[in-house]
This record gives sequence, C-alpha cells and structure tokens, in this order.
Amino acid sequence: MKRKIMPTTCLLLALILMVILHFAFPVMKLFNFPYNLSGLVPLAFGIYINFRADKQMKKHNTPVNPFEESTELIIDGAFAISRNPMYLGFSAILLGVFLLLSFLSTIIIVILFPILISLFYIKSEEDKLAKCFGNKWNTYSRQTGRWL
Repeated sequence: MKRKIMPTTCLLLALILMVILHFAFPVMKLFNFPYNLSGLVPLAFGIYINFRADKQMKKHNTPVNPFEESTELIIDGAFAISRNPMYLGFSAILLGVFLLLSFLSTIIIVILFPILISLFYIKSEEDKLAKCFGNKWNTYSRQTGRWL
C-alpha cells in the first residue's frame, strides 16, 4: 500500500524547517519586538480559516482528506473567498511564523510552500473536482480565486 503525505504533514515539516533555519542561519533580523508580534495576525487568520473550512466540510459530509473523493462542492463561507482556504490558511500560518521569528532566512519557506502545494496537491485536487462536478466547478472556479 502506497502511503501518501498529508498536507498537514507538509505544514509541520515547513514549520520545523523554519525553526531550523531561524537558529542555524539567522540571516538579517527584520523586525524587533514588539513589531514582530504583527505575525500574530496572519497566524490567527490561518488557524481560523482552517478550522472554519474543516467545520464546513464536516457539515457537508465531504472528506477533508485530499486523497478521498469529494461528495459535495462547497462554495460558501471560507470557500467563497478561496477555492483552497485550508492551503491559504497554512500559508498564512507560515507568514505569521516568519514575522514572529523575523529572520530573513525563513522567508524561503513562506515562498516555496504555496508553490509546492500548488504543484503537488492543488492541481490534482482541482482536476478531480472538475471531473466530479463539471459545470458547477467551472462556474465556481471562474468566480473564486485559487488563493484569494
């Protein structure tokens, strides 16, 4: 049986890498206290939008696991502002941690994460949704941005 890596595992690995970079390569401190606390805003937003999207998916009885077949196309709530609110939330969490840590060396993770998530998860997920929901997906994807 082939094991697939969950996106939450990717987030955890990205966070660990950021901490390693923070301590191993503390390149150029960008924000000192209390300005680095501005990172709490995207961090809180990321956590909030993830919980909200998760709650919506459970309410509609569609799986959160990206490797399972979706049973319903959710287009309201968090999904009205982003086709991928959980990945948006993950990226916001990483941005918040970057601001809190405030070392330039950690920005590489903030930049690479959405690119890699798009390549390895979003593309295939959206292809499956297009196949499953057809015109409903096409209309939704034209009206709602992949990220925002």
